[in-house]
Amino acid sequence: MMNPKDTSTSPESAQPPLEVEVKLEMELTEYEQLLRKIYFISNVKRDLHNIMQLNNILHQPLDDPLISVIHVAGTNGKGSVCHKIAKTLELAGYRVGLLISPHISSYRERMSINGQLISESDVTRLLQKIFDIMEKHQVRPTFFEITTALSFLYFQENDVDVVVLETGLGGLLDATNVISKPVLSVITSIGLEHTAILGNTVELIAEHKAGIIKKGCPALVGPNVPHATIRRVAKERLAEGYYTCQDVLGEDNDDSSNGGKLMIHGTEYVDYDKENSRTARAAVMLLAQKHPGKFPLERITPGIVQEGIAQRPSCRFEEIITDENSITILDIAHNPPAMKTLVAKLQATYPSQPKRFIVGFSADKDISEIGNLLLSVVPDPSHIHLVEAVNLRAAKLEEIFCSVPQLKDANSLVKDRSITAQVKCARELADSRGEVLVVCGSVFLMSEARQALGVEEARDSENITKVAGKGLMKCKETLMASKASDKDP
Repeated sequence: MMNPKDTSTSPESAQPPLEVEVKLEMELTEYEQLLRKIYFISNVKRDLHNIMQLNNILHQPLDDPLISVIHVAGTNGKGSVCHKIAKTLELAGYRVGLLISPHISSYRERMSINGQLISESDVTRLLQKIFDIMEKHQVRPTFFEITTALSFLYFQENDVDVVVLETGLGGLLDATNVISKPVLSVITSIGLEHTAILGNTVELIAEHKAGIIKKGCPALVGPNVPHATIRRVAKERLAEGYYTCQDVLGEDNDDSSNGGKLMIHGTEYVDYDKENSRTARAAVMLLAQKHPGKFPLERITPGIVQEGIAQRPSCRFEEIITDENSITILDIAHNPPAMKTLVAKLQATYPSQPKRFIVGFSADKDISEIGNLLLSVVPDPSHIHLVEAVNLRAAKLEEIFCSVPQLKDANSLVKDRSITAQVKCARELADSRGEVLVVCGSVFLMSEARQALGVEEARDSENITKVAGKGLMKCKETLMASKASDKDP
């Protein structure tokens, strides 16, 4: 069964190691101190016991009948769908809370209301409140459970009308799944990911993600899911109904992109932004059908829907064009399915322009397959710049070379493998040769790359970014140790 005892690491035992070079604690802001504290908390867990306990102590903030919760899970596309739904409802005049993960440049991106990020002071105040509760009640939630609880409190105290929740990992045992009465559950897509945790088939993964479906709540699914599995789970969980986008919207009659397929310069590929937009449109229309009192069509007009679903999160094929007309693409593609989509879209959108890549990897991804996909676009490894992100989950160059030996010949004009140095070098080379520059491979590259490209936005200090992901590394180490012990006679 999926309910062994919780094995999360307590905050008291999860202190920063001495070897991490940081400012003295007295020089850190309170915001930095508290964020560093949660980053060192392990993410290992086996059930929802701790987040349920914490949520109960907080009096179930999102079970407020005045707050309509839309819960979204999926392998790829769930972040984009969440942004599109939230923006549409915001434009329709609702006060909308949005919880997403991971963030790009600042922890504060994880929770926002009508596009405005939570402030550092509110993060500090609410985190301290949660740590006080943890100490008083001896609750030991994970990083993501603490973040989820913080967002629930923040949304409730700011009187939101709607909350759009993106799951972190899976669905059934995800921290966000402590909500009891969502108005809509959405499954965007299912693919192989986190197989050590969720299972090694799309059907097993679908069962986990479909765990967000609740009794009496309609379930909407995107096109790329194992329908038989999710339909069965929806029936077992007594969902109000099981709906596809076609059920809600009818056939997609746009010949240029029917079924999400798009023709650009004679090349066909699946345009997942269109697919995500269609899923978001169906979600909003289903809300209007099932809850016409709160979501009347008179308020959610076709123009508002069209404007809202055009919303796109940062670093999802984000094009940055400078004064010199040089093009940089930022994309968080980090697993094989997402990288295949990126490669196809690059080839379709810029078929005649050569490409240059800046790439880094997370150590827990399929580096070999992703690296070979990149080499299919730029067979000359000297057009690939490898970087090592500051984040503790980033793969080291030795790991990359071991997985993809051809990348030993990657561009080495600049010995400094920092993201900033490689962006400067690659951008100069791309400008001189008329190349499209692409930054991809891991979400952990994006903040420094955006800063190097001159993007101004909220950004956490190095005191925080240096330790981000520490708890996730502990999680991975614990899971590997658990697997090893399972094999012992």
